[in-house]
Amino acid sequence: MQRRGAGLEWPRRQQQQQPLPLAAGPRAAAMAPPTGGVPPGLGGRPACALLLLCYLNFVPSLGRQTSLTTSVIPRAEQSVAYEDFIYFTVFEGNVRNVSEVSVEYLCSQPCVVNLEAVVSSEFRSSIPVYKKRWKNEKHLHTSRTQIVHVKFPSIMVYRDDYFIRHSISVSVVILRAWITHRYSGGDLNVKWEENLLHAVAKNYTLLKTIPPFERPFKDHQVCLEWNMGYIWNLRANKIPQCPLENGHLHIQMHLVKGEDLAVKTKFTIPLKEWFRLDISFNGGQIVVTTSTGQDLKDYHNQTISFREDFHYNDTAGYFIIGGSRYVAGIEGFFGPLKYYRLHALHPAQIFNPLLEKQLAEHIKLYYERCAEVQEIVSVYTSTVQQGDRRQEACDLRNSYLDLKLRYGRPSTCRALLWEKELKAKHRSLFQTLLEMGLVTVLRNQSESVLEIGGRIFEKAVKRLSIVDGLHQISSVVPFLMDASCCGYHKASYYLAVFYETGLNVPRDQLQGMLYSLVGGQGSERLSSMNLGYKHYQGIDHYPLDWELSYAYYSNIATKTPLDQHTLQGDQAYVETIRLKDDEILKVQTKEDGDIFMWLKHEATRGNAAAQQRLAQMLFWGQQGVAKNPEAAVEWYAKGALETEDPALIYDYAIVLFKGQGVKKNRRLALELMKKAASKGLHQAVNGLGWYYHKFKKNYAKAAKYWLKAEEMGNPDASYNLGVLYLDGIFPGVPGRNQTLAGEYFHKAAQGGHIEGTLWCSLYYITGNLETFPRDPEKAVVWTKHVAEKNGYLGHVIRKGLNAYLEGSWHEALLYYVLAAETGIEVSQTNLAHICEERPDLAKRYLDVNCVWRYYNFSVFQIDAPSFAYLKMGDLYYYGHQNQSQDLELSVQMYAQAALDGDSQGFFNLALLIEEGAIIPHHILDFLEIDPTIHSNNISILQELYERCWSHSSEESFSPCSLAWLYLNLRLIWGATLHSALIYFLGTFLLSALIAWTVQYCQSVSASGSHPTPARAPRDPTAPAASPAVTPAAGASAQDQPTVTSNLEPRG
Repeated sequence: MQRRGAGLEWPRRQQQQQPLPLAAGPRAAAMAPPTGGVPPGLGGRPACALLLLCYLNFVPSLGRQTSLTTSVIPRAEQSVAYEDFIYFTVFEGNVRNVSEVSVEYLCSQPCVVNLEAVVSSEFRSSIPVYKKRWKNEKHLHTSRTQIVHVKFPSIMVYRDDYFIRHSISVSVVILRAWITHRYSGGDLNVKWEENLLHAVAKNYTLLKTIPPFERPFKDHQVCLEWNMGYIWNLRANKIPQCPLENGHLHIQMHLVKGEDLAVKTKFTIPLKEWFRLDISFNGGQIVVTTSTGQDLKDYHNQTISFREDFHYNDTAGYFIIGGSRYVAGIEGFFGPLKYYRLHALHPAQIFNPLLEKQLAEHIKLYYERCAEVQEIVSVYTSTVQQGDRRQEACDLRNSYLDLKLRYGRPSTCRALLWEKELKAKHRSLFQTLLEMGLVTVLRNQSESVLEIGGRIFEKAVKRLSIVDGLHQISSVVPFLMDASCCGYHKASYYLAVFYETGLNVPRDQLQGMLYSLVGGQGSERLSSMNLGYKHYQGIDHYPLDWELSYAYYSNIATKTPLDQHTLQGDQAYVETIRLKDDEILKVQTKEDGDIFMWLKHEATRGNAAAQQRLAQMLFWGQQGVAKNPEAAVEWYAKGALETEDPALIYDYAIVLFKGQGVKKNRRLALELMKKAASKGLHQAVNGLGWYYHKFKKNYAKAAKYWLKAEEMGNPDASYNLGVLYLDGIFPGVPGRNQTLAGEYFHKAAQGGHIEGTLWCSLYYITGNLETFPRDPEKAVVWTKHVAEKNGYLGHVIRKGLNAYLEGSWHEALLYYVLAAETGIEVSQTNLAHICEERPDLAKRYLDVNCVWRYYNFSVFQIDAPSFAYLKMGDLYYYGHQNQSQDLELSVQMYAQAALDGDSQGFFNLALLIEEGAIIPHHILDFLEIDPTIHSNNISILQELYERCWSHSSEESFSPCSLAWLYLNLRLIWGATLHSALIYFLGTFLLSALIAWTVQYCQSVSASGSHPTPARAPRDPTAPAASPAVTPAAGASAQDQPTVTSNLEPRG
């Protein structure tokens, strides 16, 4: 179990970056909850049966490092200023011959400090191998630190050699320390066991043990005779192989009365083979059945009986298959599972077929191939190391050989003895090994294989980075396969993406799923995110499964804050940079870019804003600048000491506390923190609370500062208050209060706090708190949000952005495909944008409809941008490649864009109505347009154009305002044409025109004709023919022809 502690914000990031807690040291580290949930309790119905089909790889090793600090004397008042404590930091987590340990402690009375290392093996337990104690009588009420070099026996840390003949396999190594008061039973003359009983504070941690055949050889500083050395080198690197790779099944239960019960099966379970496992609890019996072999026809059965019946209450907690927060799971592949709650069945009665038989077969073939690859690499590295030792051992100094080694070409292994069939099968691997320089001498076999895999991967990536890199994909696939088999699972993710998208390889979703699973099992961050995303959306033939999606996402989410705190590896800050935004693209820079140089110039002149921005860019690796914590600290220091800017003062205090890029200086850091807090900076107020919590153990004062910072809106303070309630140490509040802790965590999560978000996601997936009803979908959304801040994903995104800015289209497409398949929205829309810019590139190398696929993926994200909805609306309206038109879905996309406040969405909906489309009532309700008020299309058009105009960002006339004006002019003209006055005036004018025409004709005929006998005049009242047609009185405005704008809906 990992200890929680107070969080302190790191140097602040720009824009959307949320504050992170500072976890200084293992004891007070702000740890997020691991994947899983609380084991279910006992009681209730006795019967259940499980079916599990899994593919075991190996049993997980013990010795996970943890750190717990416990005061063994109860305190009535938690506000005591000085309380004895002790904790330590192990600089190397593995057991070494000499391990350096920093012990920090505080004594309220004269005391004795004790440090002891205890080990356990398969045959004996609790064996002390190191002891040290010292007195402290003068420096009381003050935190002290002492460096101790813990020396372990050679047989624990080195491999067998000519002198160490029988090294021991150690299962557990416990390093424990405690404090005793000299006048309360603790003294230097008291036995260790008695001394421990009088401890006032104690601490322990587990060190990671190394298996005997993965340990290094000890340098004894002696030379053997030639014949003895030769004989020893022949067998030095041979690792004994177990005849059977089997393991027992261990069943452990926690009883209601507090006892633990465990049983082990008599039969063994095969490793690296598929098997079916059936477990049923029936009364006081546990029946375990396994089916193994071809088609699972070989059976093993065992019945374990107990005196009392089991009552298993699976509704009291969260039911988990495959491990929990407290129990490590099986490392393997799980197939379908059936769970019977109310009755037990015989295994023959349970029909639970493995549906993905092809996938299971692919997994088996993958590991068979990888066994060959690992054997080849192991023998190769062993041969190389033996050759180096033969050349260097006990040789006299030769200046010529020194010069050759320093300046000559690296030596290569020119000949390795292998069977011809194996050489032909792994041609690319042999070629790579022969070309590889033998410069680095690796420590053990597993590191050798992984290191070789990394080198093979780098060689493949280098080939992909050339101008026509996508054209090289088919040729680098064999290298990536070899790297994957060596355990370098970045290569596994590359292969998964290549096969799932058909990136210059035949699209094979089964192969893509295989390599995703392999990468996920290897905890490759991008592979796990890919699996989590596909199960979250239920796409690409992955079943929709939110619980499984949470398991993948939470694995990476818990690693994200730890990755960020290390500031190491291929990491970059995840920035939301859209390729459509020219303004953001203009400010991207590098260390020699104009913007960076201008900021540096301004910072040198004393501009506080420039100093802060420059330090942030260097500390987090933003805007295309590589991470450089040491250079960032220089600007933090310059700004803090030369200006009165509270933000710079606080940032510099943080790095001084943490020791990132600078030597720790707690005294100066505290002065700066107080100075920043006095200027009203809420982060600094929270930082003071963290200081009194971590260093002074003054929880009352810490809570005082955190309450003040929380009122100022600091999310770190909300999280820290939740920690106090969760640990039961909030001043004046007895015991733990998970409900209040959950409320504070939720408030912190809403402010963007990573650890608070992780706790909330855990509460949502388990549903163990009344204030957090079980909601797996919401749990996935929250963990996905944290996982997508991972720096390794940011590194891939940054490489794609840099390639795009440099005009390297092949490389940009490659890295954006890799990022988009993890499910992060900004990379999906950016990739679709690249495919729009370079349709020739997408059509040639991608076997998926790039624009459709990634815009479609993006609109199902929580934070999808409005332009993505507009683009999908256009694609549904016009149809795209093999996708048919769908007017209804087009209306839905435009409506969603309109709901997000995009004026173009309202405009496109209005144009659809003008073309005769009908907006469904549920869409109108969605847009909050009341059908009773807007009962006809004209009224809806007016409302849409008015909203379009109100949401338009243009100050001058916009298309929305012009469309609104044109619509109203049409309405006025139509109304004018149909009024009664216009009808009367028209009739009068027409009559007058007819009379004038008749009179004019008569006058013309009279002037041009010969004299004729007089005739009777015509009756002026006689009707005359008229060509005019009077409009019908009942015509409506919709019967008049309307001029439709020639604008088309656009995104």
